[in-house]
Amino acid sequence: LSVQHILNCGGVGSCHGGSVGGPYQWIKQQTAKGAGIGYESGNPYLACSSESQLGVCKGGDFTCTPENEARTCSTFPPAGKCRPIIQYPNASIAEYGTISGQDAMQKEIFARGPIACGINAAPILNYTSGISTIDKLFGRVDHVISVVGWGSDAKEGQYWIVRNSWGEYWGEMGYIRVKFGSLKVERQCAWATLKDYTAPEKKNQVHCFEGGENCQ
Repeated sequence: LSVQHILNCGGVGSCHGGSVGGPYQWIKQQTAKGAGIGYESGNPYLACSSESQLGVCKGGDFTCTPENEARTCSTFPPAGKCRPIIQYPNASIAEYGTISGQDAMQKEIFARGPIACGINAAPILNYTSGISTIDKLFGRVDHVISVVGWGSDAKEGQYWIVRNSWGEYWGEMGYIRVKFGSLKVERQCAWATLKDYTAPEKKNQVHCFEGGENCQ
């Protein structure tokens, strides 16, 4: 579950870089309604905010409708027909909160897994590999990533293992290592605990046709 992705529903994707706590708040709201965040195949990630005029975002419809939460578009006649999927595979959360600082981050990751954190993204746009130690005194948090763990280097010391959302072509197969104290990663983070999820072994999937006509 990659909640550093900008969510289109719930108004949390309005800052053109993500929201540290907003996605968890939205998922919690969905959880209360008996749903959760859909898997990647239900609503593929687009780096778009509702008011963005950049790239493919300009012509997109990002209103909070059932079809924008999860949809299927049939490849067979009548081809191109898109329908909303009301009961879609999803993950829901029990609770969420915020933390900051190296010690709290390490304890949370060790105990319950990856966390979402803000980052100063400007210095890493052209990152390719290695441990990023670049920082700007007056840089600002303008992007959200997932911190999945940490490691230690003989030269640079301890570093965060960070999963980004820019694709595997960027960085170290979509990841970057960030030296402790750099890029403002430790300033604001969010955590969440899993409540439930859809999986074959749980026998809780609602089986939809390819065209989705039985799952509206």
